[in-house]
Amino acid sequence: MSWNAILAKGKPTEIATYCRNNPIDIAKACGFSLLSHKLHGAWLDKMLNGKQDMTLQAHRGSYKTSCVSVAIAIMMITNPNRNILFMRKTDTDVIEIVSQVRRMLVSPYAARITEAMYGEPLALVRDNSYEIDTSVRHGASGASQLLGMGIGGSLTGKHAYTIITDDIVNIRDRVSRAERERTKTVYQELQNIRNPGGRIINAGTPWHKEDSFTLMPNIERYDCHSTGLLNAEQIAGLRASMTPSLFASNYELRHIATEDALFDTPPNFTPDVTRIYNGIAHIDAAYGGQDGSAFTIARKHGDTIYVLGKLRKTHIDNCLDEYLALTAHYKAGSIDTESNADKGYLAKEIRRRGGFANEPYHEGMNKFIKISTYLKRCWSRIVFLDDTDSDYINEILDYTEDAEHDDCADSLASIIRRLEKPSGIITSSFRM
Repeated sequence: MSWNAILAKGKPTEIATYCRNNPIDIAKACGFSLLSHKLHGAWLDKMLNGKQDMTLQAHRGSYKTSCVSVAIAIMMITNPNRNILFMRKTDTDVIEIVSQVRRMLVSPYAARITEAMYGEPLALVRDNSYEIDTSVRHGASGASQLLGMGIGGSLTGKHAYTIITDDIVNIRDRVSRAERERTKTVYQELQNIRNPGGRIINAGTPWHKEDSFTLMPNIERYDCHSTGLLNAEQIAGLRASMTPSLFASNYELRHIATEDALFDTPPNFTPDVTRIYNGIAHIDAAYGGQDGSAFTIARKHGDTIYVLGKLRKTHIDNCLDEYLALTAHYKAGSIDTESNADKGYLAKEIRRRGGFANEPYHEGMNKFIKISTYLKRCWSRIVFLDDTDSDYINEILDYTEDAEHDDCADSLASIIRRLEKPSGIITSSFRM
């Protein structure tokens, strides 16, 4: 029987079964044109028809979150009395997906399905940034059909038949041990709030060998080489744009050995921005190619070094105004720059734009020696501000002697050398 015939004459159970067995047709009718029957259809089949908990690990850009949105909308239509708790890393992340689900539910296509199943088009009876309840739900439960929340929300008193986590592990879990433990605690608490017979569905990308995926069952992995969504040129471009371990975890879903890495996870973070007030700044500038422009502010209090780090993958001219604004905002007294590559251009440009730059220094110390000496020795004494870019810390974590990207480690090592030797910049003639 055709889909039109099922809608015209089918029983509600037949229509529901068709929806759950043909989710890609519904997704495409609602605007998800990039989802494929073979790959994404298989993911949706497991989400909609599976009986056990499931964990989908797929590379970034594989449309796994789109599949989650489609699955939630179909669940709400076909099983309206089984409420769903949807969780992402932050409340802002949740709003985006709830909005996608809403657009599907109010689409003309969904209205046609619900009218055939329930005798009337679906209407939203509770609708805000985090909750959706519809007219097709029946029962005395006060819980909305869909409740979205970030991992910082309270789970007290919550219960759900289906719990879906999507990207609750992100780059913060890679660079912060405390964040990994917080995410694990929340995930373990989810086990206590699902209703009898309910399921937990997880989707995301791994970031660290000790992240919350170590707790998740029935993992299926789809890396960038197996989905067919990225061609060889695209994969090569992505590989060149990030550190090796980040590419390995986000696109190949594996954790590469880091025996040669100098640094482990940073031990401490602080929200107290005043700790770097009246500090000094440093810019490691990029003038093209794959390098980034790294910006560091640091101040020493006793033995502790407080650091703010930023990284922009662009020419310094494109981000210099931002860095000057940060220098003023955090009350840094001056900006250090080296003259090796630009013959003093950056210092002059900083002054032209109204900033205060120290006289540029000539760097004569071998970069690896500098990083492995000053930064390595002080690593355990560094406290990063919460506003530090995760990409900045991530690049340092991946630093080795042969690292392709060393801008952040170089900038931080340079500023620490100045803090540890306050009499002035060291310009050793040592070379390798």
